[in-house]
Amino acid sequence: MSRMTSAQKNALALSLFTVAYNVLEGAVSIIAASLAGSTALLGFGLDSFIESLSGTVMVWRFWQYGVDADDPQIEAVEQKAARLVAYSFFILGGYVAFDAGLSLYHHEEPEVSFIGMAVAIASIVIMPMLFWVKYRLGKRIGSLSLVADSKQTLACVILSVALLIGLVLNAVFGFWWADSAAALVIAVLIFQEGRETLEESRGG
Repeated sequence: MSRMTSAQKNALALSLFTVAYNVLEGAVSIIAASLAGSTALLGFGLDSFIESLSGTVMVWRFWQYGVDADDPQIEAVEQKAARLVAYSFFILGGYVAFDAGLSLYHHEEPEVSFIGMAVAIASIVIMPMLFWVKYRLGKRIGSLSLVADSKQTLACVILSVALLIGLVLNAVFGFWWADSAAALVIAVLIFQEGRETLEESRGG
């Protein structure tokens, strides 16, 4: 591995932060889910671990390779990394749809979880900034994979909003189905992002 440039170091740092944050978010969410008996929170926590797959791909990408978009080897690596990110979209979308459908089928009514609300709010505050920084850097250095990964981060923001709305509606009005219904819609959007990312990676 050659000496890292400033842009490569920044991309690697963002990727490492993404993995660390998602692992922490996932752990806290699963603990909160066990306390409240919330399938939505459990799903959100497992989603966070799945989302860390995308960040892990980016760590590999920027740890091993530079950011010279004109280098044929880098272009091939970018396409491979973008495909891996696309696959993580499909995994995430599939899990969200399965978990939401299961919750609706079993009519699962979770307890009120203020910890879960706090986790969702933290993600709504932090993740949009992380998305924007990764997206701008990805565009600046011509990294298709980093741009795709930033969309994964944006998907996390949308899931956090859906989780918060669901938890609040359940706590205030007793609408146990709200977060699962929203999650099904979000799953469709996630699949769409995965399809577009895969098409872009194949087109170079």
